[in-house]
Amino acid sequence: MTSTEHAWPEPVTRVQQLSDSGIRVIPGRYVKKPEDHPGAAASDGPNIPVIDMEGLSSGDAEVRRRTAALIDAACREWGFFQVANHGVSPALMARCREAWREFFQLPLAEKQRELAAEYSREVVELCGKLMKILARNLGLREDYLLEAFGGEEELGACMRVNYYPKCPQPDRTLGLSSHSDPGGLTLLYSDENVSGLQIRRGDTWITVKPQPNTFIVNLGDQLQILSNANYKSVEHRAIVNSAKERVSLAYFYNPKGDKVIKPAEELVSPEQPLRYSPTTYNDYRLYVRKKGLHGKTQVESL
Repeated sequence: MTSTEHAWPEPVTRVQQLSDSGIRVIPGRYVKKPEDHPGAAASDGPNIPVIDMEGLSSGDAEVRRRTAALIDAACREWGFFQVANHGVSPALMARCREAWREFFQLPLAEKQRELAAEYSREVVELCGKLMKILARNLGLREDYLLEAFGGEEELGACMRVNYYPKCPQPDRTLGLSSHSDPGGLTLLYSDENVSGLQIRRGDTWITVKPQPNTFIVNLGDQLQILSNANYKSVEHRAIVNSAKERVSLAYFYNPKGDKVIKPAEELVSPEQPLRYSPTTYNDYRLYVRKKGLHGKTQVESL
C-alpha cells in the first residue's frame, strides 16, 4: 500500500501556539463570515445511524441482509454512519488516541521531527469489508469498487491526526471549514467526550454524537462519482471548544492517484443518465487544493 499524500500549497499556521499563549480574542484572519458561524442553523437533532457490524457475520441470512440494507440506507440518506462491533480492538483504539494526544503536548522542536505512522491492519480490513458491502448494495461485483480504486495493494491511503486546541471565541470560527471529502471512504475515530463534527442535512447543521468504541464512516466524492450519485458525499465541518481540546484520527481510503474514476456503466441508464466526467484522483485532488474548501463545489464541477 502506498501513500499519495502531497504537501498543501499554502502555509499551515500553528493555532496551538495561539491557544497556549492565552489570547482572549482570535486574530481576524480566523473569524468566519456571520453566515458561517458554527451557531448558524446548527441543531442537536437526530444522530447519524449507528450500525452493528456483527450482523454481517450472523449465521442468519436475514440478519445479514438487514444489516447490509441498513448500511445502504445510511449511504443513500445520510452519507454518514457509525459502525459498532467492527472488529478493531477498543484497547488498541484507546492506546492510539492517547499516544497522539501525548504527541501534541511535546515541545515544538520535537514535533517537527519526521514521524511515521503505522496503519492498523484491522482498520484496512474494515475499509475493504465496507467497500465490498457498498458494491453489492449497488448491484455491482463485490470487488468492483476495490478494483476501481486500484486494488488493495495499490490504493492511495493515509491517516491524518487532527488536533483542535481550546479556542477563546468558538462561536466566531471553525476548526475546519465546510467541505465534502474528495477521496473515497473515511473512517474517523472521534473523541466521544468532546463534540466537534457537524454534518449538513438540508439547511441545518447537525452535531454528531460519537458513540464509544465506534468509527464514524463517511463517503467521499469518488464514491459519489463511481455510484453515479446513488450514494452521495455530504458536507461537514469541525467546530471548536473553549473548555476542552479535541483529538480525532481520520483514515482516508482513497483511489490510486492515476486511476481514472468514472460512473460504473451498470449504474448508467436512460432513467439515470451519466452524471460525471471521468477524472483521475490526482487531478481532482489538485483542483480541490487550488480552489480550497467550499462545500460541494468540487464534485459539482464535474
